[in-house]
Amino acid sequence: MTPSFDSILFDFDGVLADSEGVHFDCWTAILGPLGIPLTWESYCANCIGITDRAMLEVLANQKNPPHDVEDLWQYYPKKKALFREKAYANPPIPEATRSLLRTLTNYKLAVVSSSGRAEVEPVLERAGIHDCFQTIVTGDDVANRKPHPEPYLLAAERLGVRRPLVVEDSEPGAAAGIAAGFAVLRLENPYMLPTVLLGALSASK
Repeated sequence: MTPSFDSILFDFDGVLADSEGVHFDCWTAILGPLGIPLTWESYCANCIGITDRAMLEVLANQKNPPHDVEDLWQYYPKKKALFREKAYANPPIPEATRSLLRTLTNYKLAVVSSSGRAEVEPVLERAGIHDCFQTIVTGDDVANRKPHPEPYLLAAERLGVRRPLVVEDSEPGAAAGIAAGFAVLRLENPYMLPTVLLGALSASK
């Protein structure tokens, strides 16, 4: 029997990589000296699944009077460099996920992330799984990031597929997959990926 899905499109942060904690540590290191508090609870509630620019707009407005977003944005390159350093030194991709990806040879695979390419590809390479993916779509490749469907539509176009399964952890990401017209599998945390994904693929046959 032909599987229901011909491809799997993975979000990066929170799906393939347990990287939100790394992002949080980097942002607190940058924003703390500027007098902008950031708690883990606030980060999870307001900052996951949106662009870094949108996140800084949220945080800037938490101060009274609001902090200048343009002033904060000048620190973004420093944050990206810090993330690359931390994530490359210790790729936050579970071993079980690395093993799983090498078994999914019946599907075309892609990474679809709102993060920049410099924050995604080096981590995949360091983890030894970059070659598992036929294409990688990042925020650098699209005019409209999630929740717009463009990132997922571009990935499907590059792969030449019609029946993708999107794997997402955030509301904006899931909305993007649904808007693209694709099936979406929601994930609560990246350590559940092997069990949840294999269950979904088995049920689809």
